[in-house]
Amino acid sequence: MNNNYLLSLMLLLCSTGLWAQSGRIQGVITSSDGKPSEQVTVTIKGRSNGVTTDESGRYAFEKIKVGTYTLRVSFIGLKTQERQVEVRENETTQADFTLQETSEQLQEVIVTAANKYGKKESEFVARLPIKNLENPQVYSTISKELLKEQVITNFDDALKNAPGIDKLWTSTGRGGDGAAYFTMRGFTLQASMINGIAGLSNGGLDPANIERIELIKGPSSTLFGGSLVNFGGLINMVTKKPYETKGGEITYTGGSFGLNRLTADINTPLTDKVLFRFNGAYHYEGSFQDAGFKRTGFVAPSIIYKASDRLTFHLNTELYTSEATNPLMVFLNRSRQLIARTPQELNIDWNRSFTANDITVKTPTLNVYGQMNYKLSDQWTSQTNVSRSVRRSVGVYSYVMFLDATRVPTDTLLSRYVGDQNSTSTTTDIQQNFIGDFKIGSLRNRLVAGLDYLNVKSNNYSSYVLFDNVNSVRVNDPRYGRLTRSAVDAKLATGTPSRSTTDASTYSVYASDVLNITDQLLVMASLRFDHFDNKGSYNVSTGVTSGAYTQNAISPKLGVIYQILKDRLSVFGNYMNGFRNVGNTTQPDGTVSVFKPQQANQWEGGLKMEILKGKLSGNVSYYDIYVTNVTRPDPDRVSYTIQDGNVSSKGVEVDITANLLPGLNLITGYSHNDSKNEKTDAGSVGRRPVGAGPADLVNAWISYSPTKGALKGFGIGVGGNYAGKNRITNSAATGVFTIPAYTVLNASLFYNTPAFRFALKADNFTNQQYWRGWTTVEVQKPASVSASIAFKY
Repeated sequence: MNNNYLLSLMLLLCSTGLWAQSGRIQGVITSSDGKPSEQVTVTIKGRSNGVTTDESGRYAFEKIKVGTYTLRVSFIGLKTQERQVEVRENETTQADFTLQETSEQLQEVIVTAANKYGKKESEFVARLPIKNLENPQVYSTISKELLKEQVITNFDDALKNAPGIDKLWTSTGRGGDGAAYFTMRGFTLQASMINGIAGLSNGGLDPANIERIELIKGPSSTLFGGSLVNFGGLINMVTKKPYETKGGEITYTGGSFGLNRLTADINTPLTDKVLFRFNGAYHYEGSFQDAGFKRTGFVAPSIIYKASDRLTFHLNTELYTSEATNPLMVFLNRSRQLIARTPQELNIDWNRSFTANDITVKTPTLNVYGQMNYKLSDQWTSQTNVSRSVRRSVGVYSYVMFLDATRVPTDTLLSRYVGDQNSTSTTTDIQQNFIGDFKIGSLRNRLVAGLDYLNVKSNNYSSYVLFDNVNSVRVNDPRYGRLTRSAVDAKLATGTPSRSTTDASTYSVYASDVLNITDQLLVMASLRFDHFDNKGSYNVSTGVTSGAYTQNAISPKLGVIYQILKDRLSVFGNYMNGFRNVGNTTQPDGTVSVFKPQQANQWEGGLKMEILKGKLSGNVSYYDIYVTNVTRPDPDRVSYTIQDGNVSSKGVEVDITANLLPGLNLITGYSHNDSKNEKTDAGSVGRRPVGAGPADLVNAWISYSPTKGALKGFGIGVGGNYAGKNRITNSAATGVFTIPAYTVLNASLFYNTPAFRFALKADNFTNQQYWRGWTTVEVQKPASVSASIAFKY
């Protein structure tokens, strides 16, 4: 479909909508004590399709023809209510309901009837309001309710509840890429999206403002571009929104290693048209090692302004401040055969940090997100999204590495490095989407057509120096305690700083259409065009700019989904594409090789289900990803680079949530990934990439809370994670260093009422010693206990 035809079609549909005689029905459903009622079903009598209220009790019907209708409000276990309403042309009819039950009685019914962890509806995954069973792409969600039940106090732990993802290393705070790294479907990634648009950090992330986390699987460049996401998928954080009634929650959490955390979630409507919500957190946590801490502050005000029935604005701001020591990551030697091949063989006392509490880095981050929705007609909506991320790294980044200080190779002498950091990165993302729901003949189309502008600028200053060498095995090495801030500052003064600026922009246009061939057979077709313009890196000291280049990329996506059982069981298949820009290379003879973007193509098929009235939901899938245009050393010419490499990644994923018995909830997942360097550098061919993570991952959580009787409100949960062995160094030059498989178990006890909630959590209660890494070895936290109390109103 060419652009002129698409524009003409949009204008025709918009003009047609202006003549349509239709209106809108909306309302708020509350309990008898005035609390918003979530998950209540509202239907129009005589129609099969209905809507469900959100967390603020709101519901809405769009594009209802002028006339008189009967609304029905129902929920399992509640008395059905009916009311007659009149719909007028181009007007909104308000129809509010009050249930006879109190919020406490309603909570009991909801816990009994609903799979509270199985909600997957999203407006971000497809950039369209389609259901999970209508979407041929796989994604997992982690809800705020689950985070509360598990007493989650940091973002990284939240991701343990999704299949197929594992952390490689903790946030370092260094400039440019200081956020935590994860692996998904065999490829590394960082959290980079907030509400479906760019939202970045150099440090950690606070979960206080998270409504849910979405893990969107597979190469997703068609809708999300190639600059901020990777071939395995992406992590999208959906923020909490203001709602129309007063409410809030204040929570304190304390625990092992000096954990002190205070959070506040306060919602208050300012007027009928202006809604306001504030989320904030203060967090302090020490370390189980001899040094180490993290201190953060977080505020997130959010406002919704309903200018009219057609026009709505949403503004969300997040300000995150952090000061922390760097976690102990032991970087392995990358150029010679390793002597130790497992963490145990290193013989390190893992209670030592090899750093000091005055060697810290600060990572202040500002993320601003704005959205404007304007209803052009009954069929078309204009959506404008704008985001700005400003992230800084200021302070000292410290790390240790096995570099040979003598001619004798050894894995006992650690080189301690320090880096002076002073960098700022600014990311601006502007999107304009036109979202339509219309018919051509008898075929229903749900279309998004959009423009996207992304700009990333950075101003980098760094100075790295070798501080000293210290024995990793001897606990009485006198050099160990000499790492102090004054000594570091003196050492850094001898270094040669590096100052540079970068500026890169991406201009994109995309479209995606979901076509209902029948009521149960749907086809998705999507296409994106990207123009990438990298202005290069300007060296402030030399005045030289290098690495500038431009590049174009096209990214298609196709999907088919057939609902074997309408709204209950679907079979799906997809072809998805991802790309990553690759810069030009100057060869040893002075010639410049112009490279193409790397391309990842995925084929996937599987099943999705939401059966037993939503009490059992999940998906099973098999995927095959093949990456081409990988650069590698030319085997025939020394120091030359060619672009004919390949990497493959295939596997299976299972994701299940269930509420088969009243009060009994289950979340579980399994993934197996087989990644291989098909054609890369000679020392890695045929081997598993070091960033692919463990081949096998299992996550599970089961909780039970009686819905009636003397123990109503009490609950218990238990679960954990299994990760198979992980080859974190894997080449002919170094050999294989393997992190062993591990199983970590967690448990919680809680008591929940409409007025307050108390919870007790034990993490890693078997005190399993385990590690993670990515050419690094990072020991993980031993057994810990935390307790929280929340007051709600």
